[in-house]
Amino acid sequence: MAPTRKAVVAREWIIFALSFGLGGHIALGFMLHNSTPERWQAIGWKAVFFGLFVYIAVQVGRSIFLAIRASRGKRNA
Repeated sequence: MAPTRKAVVAREWIIFALSFGLGGHIALGFMLHNSTPERWQAIGWKAVFFGLFVYIAVQVGRSIFLAIRASRGKRNA
C-alpha cells in the first residue's frame, strides 16, 4: 500500500472511531437523563445507531465542504 493510501485509510478509520465514540456518548447522555431499567437494556443498539448517524452526518458535511471548495476553485481559475 502506498504511503498516501495508508494516510487516507488511517484518516477514515480515525473519523469512523471518533464518530462511533461520540455516538456512544450521546446515547449515554440520553440514558443518564432518563434512566429506567428497560432503557439500559436497549442501549447497545441505540449507541450503534447514534454512532452511525454521526458518521453519516460527518461524511455528508465533508462532501458538501469539498464540493463548495472545488466550485470556488473553478470559479477563481
